[in-house]
Amino acid sequence: MPGLVVFGRRWAIGSDDFVLPGAFELFVRLVWWIGILALYTVHKGQFNCPGGGLLHSYLLVLLILLASIICALSALVYISMQGTISNPGPRKSLPKLLYTRLLLYLPEFIWAVVGAVWVTDSSVQCEKTVINVIIGTVIASWVIIIFTIIGVVIVFDPLGGKKTFYLTDSVNRNLESSQSGQLLYNVKNTATRVWEKRIRLLCCCIVQDDDHRVAFTSIAELFRTYFSDTDLVPSDIAAGLTLLHQEQDKMESCPKEPEEVLCHSPSSLVTDDLDIELDSAAHYMLFAAAAYGWPYYIYTNPFTALCKLNGDCCGTRPTDSDITGSDRHNFHFGSILKITGLQYRDFIHISFHNKIYEIPFFVALDHKKEAIVVAVRGTLSFEDILTDLSADCEDLTLEDVLENGFVHKGITQAANYIYRKLINDGILNQAFTIAPEYKLVIVGHSLGGGTASILAIMLRNSFPTLRCYAFSPPGGLLSKSLADYTKHFIVSVIVGKDLVARLSMPNMEDLKRRIVRIVANCNRPKYQILLRGCWYEVFGGDPDNFPTELDGRNQDALTQPLLAEESLMVHRSPSYSALEDESHLNSPPQYPHLYLPGKIIHVVEESSSRRLCSSDIKYIARWSNETVFSSILISPKMITDHMPDVVLKALNSLSREHGSCISC
Repeated sequence: MPGLVVFGRRWAIGSDDFVLPGAFELFVRLVWWIGILALYTVHKGQFNCPGGGLLHSYLLVLLILLASIICALSALVYISMQGTISNPGPRKSLPKLLYTRLLLYLPEFIWAVVGAVWVTDSSVQCEKTVINVIIGTVIASWVIIIFTIIGVVIVFDPLGGKKTFYLTDSVNRNLESSQSGQLLYNVKNTATRVWEKRIRLLCCCIVQDDDHRVAFTSIAELFRTYFSDTDLVPSDIAAGLTLLHQEQDKMESCPKEPEEVLCHSPSSLVTDDLDIELDSAAHYMLFAAAAYGWPYYIYTNPFTALCKLNGDCCGTRPTDSDITGSDRHNFHFGSILKITGLQYRDFIHISFHNKIYEIPFFVALDHKKEAIVVAVRGTLSFEDILTDLSADCEDLTLEDVLENGFVHKGITQAANYIYRKLINDGILNQAFTIAPEYKLVIVGHSLGGGTASILAIMLRNSFPTLRCYAFSPPGGLLSKSLADYTKHFIVSVIVGKDLVARLSMPNMEDLKRRIVRIVANCNRPKYQILLRGCWYEVFGGDPDNFPTELDGRNQDALTQPLLAEESLMVHRSPSYSALEDESHLNSPPQYPHLYLPGKIIHVVEESSSRRLCSSDIKYIARWSNETVFSSILISPKMITDHMPDVVLKALNSLSREHGSCISC
């Protein structure tokens, strides 16, 4: 629902968000009140000790204060349970109850101070049990007060005052257009500065230069644009995600149409081609995973990795001219050797240098496949995350390539950095001098997969036989013309419901609209949605069939936003209508559609059998197209399906299955 407005500003919490925390505090307060009442009853006639009179008054006032807080909490929880996410009308009295509850913190704070003074008074010589109970009471009071302060800080919205002002005045038709335009400009500037401060705070541990400052501003503008047109609080988004997950699972459980099944039945020629590519992908995924260095090796071998690496830390390594960047104790290079199974002399160049738009990579000779492999590392640092989030589009200008187009700005700059190192520093010339008959193969996972793809486009004219394997690359990478151009030399491998392969600004806008639509039109209270969602995510079961205003509407009506949806959208939302002062119908979108590179192999689970300590998963693979990844799928596996060890496991499973079929 729209954010709660109290004290003249908007907060990042809804009026229906007090059910669960309020119920928990109510339970604590009830147990506390019963305990104090029992103590007071048992020791009613035993307050003759030194300080006993103050103790008697303290317990009596504490009982009255706790009873008042319990009544206020009960009313707060009850009112917060009323209505739905998009219908806050039954909760209109909640701000008054909230003021009452907050007002009760003042006497509670005073009484906590009094209790602390009484406990520390050396002249008090009452029964030790009573003193211990008072100590517990004082500690409980301070804990609740501290957690309340932390909660207020968390739900504080720095833009609350300006946003509330804007939302209130935007409805006023008497505002001059120049005034409303200036107001909107001020709100946007403030929002961008707030996001920029948050990003700087998160990246406070890294050295910041001009590239970082430009990236901070660009990313802040991206976040501001994305979140500016909705009035959702975090719990609304959580409720929307769990509803979308259950709705998605219901759709997947429906039987497919015969035509849909037939369209996925490949010819034998296509199947043979797929099996060959899967074998190559399984082989080169080792190089893409090895580029992560010791973090990946320790993650996949938690019990033995450190012992093995310690044994090799003083072993032979390339000369200093062959390696750049920091590799303390030789852990990175030792891990790469362990994962790939290569010898140190097989490495032409290794770079562990890492800055924004400059990511680690290595060049090695693969004698098994007779290839010179360039392996690019994926996201593993704050600098890499900034590169990922620099999602503006820029033109990719290349000679002799007819179909130039848009590309992801941050990833393109990372590819440019590696291109300059490979060509200008003569790294590829050195490699082909050693093995002139070998082919060039570029691989990478995640950010490394996207960088490898754009790097392959840049090197394609110089190395016509080049091949590229992009494992779980970002979805918003290439425009349609460039994506089609890369189908001749790039293969992308996607596992399951991988989130990153579906990440693009249009897909994120689509997800936002879907969340707004399903949240706004669900006829259940938010606490029921969240409780049922948590149960479903943890224990499974059948998806809940929540009633919704979308039920029974025809397809044409579904294309129009409902009143409930409009209540969650900021006035003149760019999600449904363009801003008059910024956009026109004929102007290009700020974030055009970008697609995955090359031909796409989609690996999905066919079946799984779970045992006590392990699980046996059977995978199937098929050729796919970019339209399959035009929507973000909500699933607990949307993150795990992206992990390099899961991708490698799936490819190895398919490769072994193919090998066993050939042997049969």
